[in-house]
This record gives sequence, C-alpha cells and structure tokens, in this order.
Amino acid sequence: MIAFVSGPVAALAPTTAVVEVGGVGMAVQCTPNTIAALRVGEPARLATSLVVREDSLTLYGFADDDERQVFELLQTASGVGPRLAQAMLGVHSPDALRLAVSTGDEKALTAVPGIGKKGAQKLLLELKDKLGAPLGSSGLVGQRRAAAAGPAPWTEQLSAALVGLGYASREAEEAVAAVTPQAEAALAETGFAPVPQLLRAALQTLNRAR
Repeated sequence: MIAFVSGPVAALAPTTAVVEVGGVGMAVQCTPNTIAALRVGEPARLATSLVVREDSLTLYGFADDDERQVFELLQTASGVGPRLAQAMLGVHSPDALRLAVSTGDEKALTAVPGIGKKGAQKLLLELKDKLGAPLGSSGLVGQRRAAAAGPAPWTEQLSAALVGLGYASREAEEAVAAVTPQAEAALAETGFAPVPQLLRAALQTLNRAR
C-alpha cells in the first residue's frame, strides 16, 4: 500500500495533483480544499489511499492521516464508494462529518451531491458507531459560532483553490463574485455551499472570460 507521497508538485487540476516522486509523476485525486493548499513547484506531502479495481488503480490524496482515515471509514457504509467518500470530504471536514453523524444531522449529509434524504438516514445509522466524536469540537454551539464568525468559509476555500490552479488573485475574486448567487442559493436551501460544484462553475466563468 502507498501510505503517502512526498515531493514537488508538478501539476494541478481541479480534482488532481501530480506529485513527482523519485522521477515519477504520481497522479493523486484530491478535494478542492486539498488542491487549494498546493502550489506547482513547491514540496508537498499527501496522505494517500490506493483504491484497486479490476480495470484501474486510483490514488486518493488527503491533507493529513485523519482525513484519509475518515475517507476509508466512510467506505465501510453500504453504497459508499471512494468517489462519494471524497465528495463528502469535499463538502465537510472530518470533524464536521463526525459532528453531523453524532448529532443525526441529516441536512448536513444531503448537502453532499449524490446523497438524498433516504441515503442520509441510512448513512447516519451505519456510521454512528464508526466515526466517533469530533476530535477538536467543544460542542455543536461552538461549531456553529465558529462557522458564523468572519468571512464565509466557502469564499476562502474557492479563492485559494483558484490561486492554487494558477489564476491571479484578481481573477479568483471575480470568479468568486460570479458564483456567489449560486452559493447563496445553496446556503439558503441546505445551509452549505458545495465548494466542488462552485469551483467547476468558477472555472467555466474564467474560461469564458479568456
């Protein structure tokens, strides 16, 4: 098994980072949050999980070991494959997922693309005794207060992801502004802004502008 990859970042795409390891470029599937922390030419260390299929070998990368562990635990629930597990981590941090499961927050899970109401209910039952309590949480009220303080977290995540992909800060700001109505609609409906979808929409606006 490949537990981690370490080396200079050779290339970045919205969902993939290429890390040079011993002269070999390792393509690693990552969430937008993880991509946002990487820069081409700079060293990186990503915890990884190798998913083996009959026709493919796919390496998934994470900011730390905790995120990787949650990724693997999520897949122990029926109907959850690596893509859905990564989508869940693209919307929520490991602690946010633990909090959602421990408090039975169905709405938090339905904010993930691909998870409906029935699926969320099933996941809450199956994952309740697997993820455990939030590691850094002081309770639900503290989490909500932290989320309410300061700028909207999705704007920072999206802007950092775009800069990490090579766009100038000004371009990133304009793209964030362009998708703000879409984000606000999602927030009003579900309480969460889906960063992966917003990133794709932002990239489309940037491509049209060029």
